[in-house]
Amino acid sequence: MVQKKIGDRVIRLVMGDITDLEVEAFVFDITEDAKLGSGYGSAIATRGGKVIQEELDAIGSCPTGEAIVTTAGKLKASHIVHLNGPKFHEEETEQKLARATLSALERAREKGIKQLAFPPVGTGIYQVDLGLCARVMVDTVSEHLQQDTCLEEVLFVALDPREFNPLQAKIEGGAGK
Repeated sequence: MVQKKIGDRVIRLVMGDITDLEVEAFVFDITEDAKLGSGYGSAIATRGGKVIQEELDAIGSCPTGEAIVTTAGKLKASHIVHLNGPKFHEEETEQKLARATLSALERAREKGIKQLAFPPVGTGIYQVDLGLCARVMVDTVSEHLQQDTCLEEVLFVALDPREFNPLQAKIEGGAGK
């Protein structure tokens, strides 16, 4: 198992389907219009039920760099933290990813969430570089866990070795990798 201790808190790296994990909350990369969409969004809507999209519709939108929270419907998790990360090589990708990650961590803190799972945000269809994603997200989470937070465990969940390897290198290698 890949893990990094930060005081009495831990970052772990696992491989699997983030929507099927038994965690308190997981993160999903959403668009500004707060629609679940295809891919994991479709899995969330199908397995979690219509209540999730109904909650998102009531919220209305999620600007880039921000995060919102809904229940997880019939999924194993209790909550979904929906963040709106960078898309398609847009300007300031690194800053937008850091801001969105921090926003997700803050929404989790506001809800008293102790265990949160992140996918590598934007590295699929939105083409965010996996190395950049690993560096920015692991650094942002590490810094957050050193501060006053109720989070005890943050998981990074990779779907396959393509996602796993850069996250593993960053978690095991520390700063600057």
